[in-house]
This record gives sequence, structure tokens and C-alpha cells, in this order.
Amino acid sequence: MDKKTFTQHISQQYNEDLERIVTRVMTMGGLVEQQLEAALDALVNGDQEKGEQVVTSDYKINAMEVELDEACTHILARRQPTASDLRLIMAVIKTITDLERIGDEAERVGRMALHLLDEDRRRSPMAEIAALGEQIKGILRGALDAFARMDSEQAVRVAQEDIKADAQYDSIIRNLVKHLEDNPKSVPPVLDIVWATRSLERIGDRSRNICEYVIYFVRGKDVRHISFEQMAEEATGDRR
Repeated sequence: MDKKTFTQHISQQYNEDLERIVTRVMTMGGLVEQQLEAALDALVNGDQEKGEQVVTSDYKINAMEVELDEACTHILARRQPTASDLRLIMAVIKTITDLERIGDEAERVGRMALHLLDEDRRRSPMAEIAALGEQIKGILRGALDAFARMDSEQAVRVAQEDIKADAQYDSIIRNLVKHLEDNPKSVPPVLDIVWATRSLERIGDRSRNICEYVIYFVRGKDVRHISFEQMAEEATGDRR
């Protein structure tokens, strides 16, 4: 993040504390991206090692959330930030919560993948699920990039991609439900695939949340629970 994003303070230590927190958020985001990548490899390609890796590594993300939460609490208590500094700390606290939950969803994808046999994958719309996974990876990457640069316009563009991902998710679920109707004996593996796909969709939703926190920091506007068009107007001043 450009130092110009921050209000510059007389205390150099304060500036460094804020910069360090944002840097650690990006480190946490990178770890979450790695977990998602490994989970998708396990789900789509049957890489058991990657699946085990995701399931056993989630604690690292949890530990980073605790560390960053404590750092934010420390700044709130000692510095009593106001205005943009307070918005930054609140955006960080909310972002790390969503990153931790994205890690949980990636862990769930990895765990579901461990249950599947190769024949389960062949009978499923795995190509479509793989495409959704790539789209979700791009949304998470875009949300983290928007956070790193505190770019509200990019945040809007990424949020729009999540709308497209939701439509793709709905199509996959319809196909899986039809498969269940035609093959009632395949319920257990198909349900595992449904839950894994649902987790991918939730990762997109939580990535969109991060975009909303970016807009909150930059514009001072809470854009949760409003339409995309309203979000775009608040973030950029334009109608979409």
C-alpha cells in the first residue's frame, strides 16, 4: 500500500505499526490463496497430498488472524485512532475475519475432495467446477489487490465478477441436482461435490466482502447489504 494512503503522523512508530499490519494482512491473504489453489487441485485433479495439506494447514491462517486481531486491538487501545485511521483498522479487522473464513472454506473443499474417487469426478461436471474455481481464484486475487492499493474502483469491478460467479454456481448446482435425480445411488459423493462447490461460491462472497471494506475505507461509505448498482455509485459516483 502506498504510504500516501495513510494519514501521516508525528509518531513514526505509529506509521510503521499501521504499515506492518497491512503488510501482514497481505501475507495472510497470500497464504489463503495457496490454500485455495491446493484445495482446487485436490478437488479437480484428485491430488490427495494437496487435500491433506489443506486440511492440516488451516491452523496457520487461524494463528495469523489472532495475531492481527491482537495488533489491531493494541492500536485501538494505545492510539485511539480517529477518521481514516479508525476506518483502516476496522477494515483490517473485518478483512482478516473473512480471510480466516475463506481458509475454512478452502479446508472444507480439501476435506470433501479426500472423499472422492476418480469415477466420482468423471461422473460430475468437473470441468465446469474447475472453471468456477479459476474464476473464484481471480476474484480473491482481485480483492486482495484492491485491498493492497485501497482502490475502490477495482473493488467494484471485482464485486461485479462475483455476480457472474454466482450465476455459474447456480448452473453447476442445477446440473448436480439433475444428476442426483437420475442416479439416486450416487448421493454421498455428489453431496460432497455440492458442498465443495458451495464452499467455492462462499469464497467468492467473502472476497466481495473484502471489496466492500475497501470502499468503506476509501469513501467512508458502508456498502454492505445494498445492490451492486448502489455500491458502484457510492464507490465511484457513477451509475453502472
